[in-house]
Amino acid sequence: MAVADDSDAGCPAGAPTGEAERVRWTAAVAAAEVGSFDWDLRSGRLEWDDQLLVIFGLTREAFGESIDDFTAALHPDDVGRVDEELRGAIATCSEYAAEYRVLRPDGEVRWVQARGKALCGPDGSAVRVVGAAYDTTARHVEDVRVARVLETMPAAFFLLDDEWRFRHLNAEAERILGRRRVELLGRVIWDVFPATLGSAFEHQYRAAVTTGLARSFEAVSPVHVDRWYEVRAWPGPDGLSVYFSDCTDRRRSQEEAALARERAEAEQRAADEARRLAEAGEARLRLLGEVGDDLASTLDTEEAVARLARHLVPSLASWCLITLSTDQHHLRDIASWHADPRLRETVARYARLRLTSLSTASYLFRALRTGEVVEVPDATHQIAGVLTGEAVGVLRELAPGIAYAVPLRARGRTVGAMTLFLDEDREPLSPEDVAMTVQLADRAGLALDNARLYEEQRHMAESLQRALLSAPVHPDRINVAVRYLPASKAAQVGGDWYDAFLQRSGAAVLVVGDVIGHDTQAAAAMSQVRTLLRGIGYASGSRPGAMLQDLDEAMCALQVDTMATAVVLRLEQDAPDGASGLTRARWSSAGHLPPIVAGPDGKVEVLAERNGPLLGLRAGAERPERDLLLERGSVVLLYSDGLVERRGEHLSHGIERLRSVLADAIATLPLTSDPDDLERVVDDVLERMLDGHGDDDVAVVAVHVAPGCGADR
Repeated sequence: MAVADDSDAGCPAGAPTGEAERVRWTAAVAAAEVGSFDWDLRSGRLEWDDQLLVIFGLTREAFGESIDDFTAALHPDDVGRVDEELRGAIATCSEYAAEYRVLRPDGEVRWVQARGKALCGPDGSAVRVVGAAYDTTARHVEDVRVARVLETMPAAFFLLDDEWRFRHLNAEAERILGRRRVELLGRVIWDVFPATLGSAFEHQYRAAVTTGLARSFEAVSPVHVDRWYEVRAWPGPDGLSVYFSDCTDRRRSQEEAALARERAEAEQRAADEARRLAEAGEARLRLLGEVGDDLASTLDTEEAVARLARHLVPSLASWCLITLSTDQHHLRDIASWHADPRLRETVARYARLRLTSLSTASYLFRALRTGEVVEVPDATHQIAGVLTGEAVGVLRELAPGIAYAVPLRARGRTVGAMTLFLDEDREPLSPEDVAMTVQLADRAGLALDNARLYEEQRHMAESLQRALLSAPVHPDRINVAVRYLPASKAAQVGGDWYDAFLQRSGAAVLVVGDVIGHDTQAAAAMSQVRTLLRGIGYASGSRPGAMLQDLDEAMCALQVDTMATAVVLRLEQDAPDGASGLTRARWSSAGHLPPIVAGPDGKVEVLAERNGPLLGLRAGAERPERDLLLERGSVVLLYSDGLVERRGEHLSHGIERLRSVLADAIATLPLTSDPDDLERVVDDVLERMLDGHGDDDVAVVAVHVAPGCGADR
C-alpha cells in the first residue's frame, strides 16, 4: 500500500475514495462489526473508528488516540507478543497479524483478531500502519467448550494441521501417547513418533488427507507394539482430526474366541481322522497279517511273494505287477493281477512284454537304482514315452492314471519291485497307503533276501570255506598273522583272499587279493587264482612281478574267466643286508591297494599307489616291482579294500585312516618276538577300522620282521 495523501489521511489503505464510496465502505465494515485503525507513525496519532471503540469498550472521550492507549487496553500477558508483531511489520513494511485479549473497562475480557499493514514513505521507511480488527470472543468461547468436551471424552483425540503439526490433543491422548501437551503442540507427528513412518497409521492418515474422506481402521500401535488401537481420522478445514481408543482386550477376546473355534474344529477333525485311521489301520493290519501268513506258509519264497499281487488288488491298486531282480542285474516279472477278470490276461501279456521294452531311464529302473518309491502321474502318457514296440499298445489298452514303483529291499539291497497301477477314476494313494505298500515290500524283500542268503551261504560254506580259510605257511624267522572277515550284510564267503608261503629259496611270500564279485562263482574263481599263484610262486622261485605275470598268463591259458586284484610281497635277505640287520621287501601290485609299513621307530607309511593292470584284463602285461629295506622290528600290512572302503568316502581317506590306526595300535601294544603280540595288533586294527560292521569281505596279512628273516637270493 502507498501512503495516503492528506485528503485520505483517516481512511485505511485500500478503502475507496470519494464521499459516496467512503459511506458504502464504512457501512459494509460496520455491518460486519469490523473496526478499522490508522496509526500515523510520524505524528504518533492512532485513529480508531466507532466500531473499534465498541469492541474495546471505550468512548471516544476516553480514548487518547495514542499507541499507549492501545497497549493499556491489552491483557498484560499479550502485550509483549503484540508489540513484537507490530515492530516486525514496521521494520519490514510488511503485513501485521495478531490475536490478543482486551481488558475492557467493565472488567470483561474479549478476544480480538487484528490484521493490517505498515505503509512505506518515499525513503522506504514505514510511515503508517493501517488495518482492521474484529471480535473473536465467541469463537474462543466455542473452542473452550469444545476443548472441555474433548477433555471429558473417553477416547483420545488430537488435531494435526496441514503441516502434520499437533494443534490440539486431549488428556486421554496425552496418556496413551505418553507425552505432555507442551512436548507435542507445534511439533510434527513424524518427528515426535518416527516409528509411525511406514506404518498403517501413516498410510491411513495420508490417504484421508489426500482423498478428503474419513478413514477407520485397527492396527498395532508403533509406539506400544503390544497394543491394538481402533482409529478414526476425519479431514477438515482445520486439519486432520484423529480419534482413537485401545481395543486390545476386544481383539484378544476375538482372537481367543477364534482360536477356541479353531481348536474345536481341529479336535473334531482329529476325531474324524482318528476314526478313519483306525478303520484303515485295521484293514492294513489284516493285509499285513495275510501277507505274513503267505510268506510263512511255504518254503518257496518266490511263490509267496508272487501272491502279493492279489493282496494289493483292489484295496491299493486297480492292477499290479511283481518283479524280481536276479543278482541285481536281470529282471523278471513273476506275478500280475487285475481287479477286472476280463483284463487279467491283458496284464499278463503286458508283463511278458514290458521288461524288454522299458528304457533304463524309466520309473521301474529308477526305483531299483535308488531304493525309493517312484510315483508316476499321468501314467499312460509317461510310461508310453519310455516303452517301445507292442508293449505300448497293451499299456494304452490298460490305460492307468497313476502308477507307483515300490522297491523290494532287504539289508540295503534291492531284490525286486512291485508296481501298482490305479485307473483314472481312482484317487492317488494317501501317505498312509504308500507307507503300507513300503511295509509290504520290505517284508517281501526280506523274505526273498533271507532265502538268497541261505542258499548262498550253504553252497559257499560247503565248497569253499576250507580252501579260503586254510592256515598259511609260517616261516621260521618271521611272525605272520592273517584274518578273513566276511561281509556282515552279504555272503559268508567271497572273493577276498590271502596267502603266505615259502619259496624253495626260503624267501617268504605274502599275498592279498580280491576277485571281482561276491557270489559263488567269484569265490570259486578266487580259490583257483589263489592256488595257481601259490604253485607258480613255489615252483618258479620268481620275484613278485614275474609271479603276477605268470599268473596272468596261466589264468588266460586255463580259461579262468574272472578279473582280480592282488599284491605280492617277498621278504628276502642277502649277505650284505643280513650283516646290517636289514631285510629287503620286494613287491608288485596288480591294481591292488598299497602295502603299509610300520618302522621300529613307530613311523608308519604307505609304500606306493596302485600299479599295474588287474589280473585277467591283459595277459602278458609287464609287472613293475618296487623294493624297500626293512629294519629289524618292522611290520608290513597287506589288506583288501573292505578294510578301508566306505560308501561316500574317497578311498585315500580310508587308507590314511588305516595308517593312523596301525600307528596307534603299535604304540599301544608294543611288539616283541612273541607271535601273540602281532595277533593282538591285527585284532585291534580290525576292531577300530570296522567297528563290527564290515560292508565287504576283508582279508589281511601282517608280518613282523625279525633278524635273519628270508633267505639268500
